[in-house]
Amino acid sequence: MPGELWLADTNVLIRWLQPHDRDYPIAQRALPRLENVAAIPCYTSQNLGEFWNVLTRPANRNGYGLTPAEADSQARVIETRFRLLPDAPAVHEEWRRLLVDYSVSGTQVHDARLVASMRVHGARRLVTFNTRDFARFTAIQAFHPSHV
Repeated sequence: MPGELWLADTNVLIRWLQPHDRDYPIAQRALPRLENVAAIPCYTSQNLGEFWNVLTRPANRNGYGLTPAEADSQARVIETRFRLLPDAPAVHEEWRRLLVDYSVSGTQVHDARLVASMRVHGARRLVTFNTRDFARFTAIQAFHPSHV
């Protein structure tokens, strides 16, 4: 839908900017598809923190081994091309509600926080390589980048 907010999951943002990643072509095709329908691609501070973590973590620890300066350069690309969904007390309150309502535990608390931000800011669609992680959240739709 034109002007609709779409949140990009961290796994998409990383692959979108890492040409050596095997999923780079899929991520690269997804953004123009969103722009073709006048969708507004978005990110959160959480996304950018996770992005920075993976980019600067050593390759032997499942990261990309970039320097902070290199990560900063790539983060600026995201900040230029995507809209920030800012943190707010309402995001925290919605996140806490989701944790209880959906019995969220373990690492999925991070996914719930992204969903909380989406709900507060009116985004209903998410592009992610891990659509199953978001299936429980009925107020949003998660799409694999190849199905955007």
